[in-house]
Amino acid sequence: MKLIRLVYASTPFGFDAGHLDDILTISRTNNARDDITGSLVCRADLYLQWLEGPAAFVDALYKRITADDRHQDIKLFSNEPIAQRLFPAWAMRDDPAKSWMWSQAEVAGGAVDRASANDVTAVFTRIAAEAV
Repeated sequence: MKLIRLVYASTPFGFDAGHLDDILTISRTNNARDDITGSLVCRADLYLQWLEGPAAFVDALYKRITADDRHQDIKLFSNEPIAQRLFPAWAMRDDPAKSWMWSQAEVAGGAVDRASANDVTAVFTRIAAEAV
């Protein structure tokens, strides 16, 4: 089975805490079914998500995300094969501490557009280390 990692950022439309709880509940159920693991950093100004799992399921999920009007200005950072998962035990880990590298002002100023795949990987590597 070919595993891939897909990482993207988007601007939320209509974000609130209840909305996030719904996303996490549904994601955890569906991701467990489809053998997808990962993490979601979610703020009022930004979604940043790391997905990993079987290529067909991750690609299908990303297709649904790109069609979802709750996501705007989607930026794909990576979509590549992997040998092992960074979040093997998490159907969808959220980041309640918002361990973040950009302030809201930096996001508004284009930090996401300037970020590299390595910058984003560093954020999720730190989140994965904290999850242990």
